[in-house]
Amino acid sequence: MIVDASVSIETRNLSRHFGDTKAVDEVSLRIGAGETYGLLGPNGCGKTTLIRLLVGLLRSTSGEATVLGRPMPNRDVLSHIGYMTQAEAIYQDLTVWENLRFFGSVYGVHSIPRFHELLDLLGLAERASSVVATLSGGMRRRVSLACAMIHRPELLFLDEPTVGVDPQLRVTFWDHLHGLNRQGVTIVVSSHVMDEAERCHRLGLMRNGRILAEGSADELRQRTGASSLEEAFLACAGGTGEPA
Repeated sequence: MIVDASVSIETRNLSRHFGDTKAVDEVSLRIGAGETYGLLGPNGCGKTTLIRLLVGLLRSTSGEATVLGRPMPNRDVLSHIGYMTQAEAIYQDLTVWENLRFFGSVYGVHSIPRFHELLDLLGLAERASSVVATLSGGMRRRVSLACAMIHRPELLFLDEPTVGVDPQLRVTFWDHLHGLNRQGVTIVVSSHVMDEAERCHRLGLMRNGRILAEGSADELRQRTGASSLEEAFLACAGGTGEPA
């Protein structure tokens, strides 16, 4: 499927407008295979809209996006993508285990050991028989993440993945993501949490639908002379507006 095995995502002047609002404004980026790329910026800056364009849930107003070697949107790519949305896209009246079985069946995954692996990874083993509606918000986020990862996708999109997740589990989760990188899995993370941004290989600082700057956390701090990512973001934004 991948035309250039070293590149998972490439966009050229990708834009999406809603009336007069430029939610994504001429974004050009290139994300390599096996990389974790973080979209960092305040709420409303266009991170989620950009992800929805890359997943193929939205059509662009102009520009183009290529994902795993195919122009998007493209249904053939979907079985190779995992997508965890901001809102939990799981069934509230099913148990955790039933959700895993259902989403596994969608992707042709019927491996009981795989289900147990995800339950253990995300600290859900003791709640496998719990109805999702009875879980806390943080627990429901974990279930959503498990369902997004169940088919071992080549490309994983995570929109604010660890909201409500305790710090110790967050460390375990990120260790697992870096292990996936070593297996060649590409991960795109949307976040406004500085700790998560530091864990990404590269970042795209985003504001008003545009990518202001790209680079590793260290590169962005050095380039702007900032002591923190928050200061680097403000420097790239011209010193105005919300910090990331």
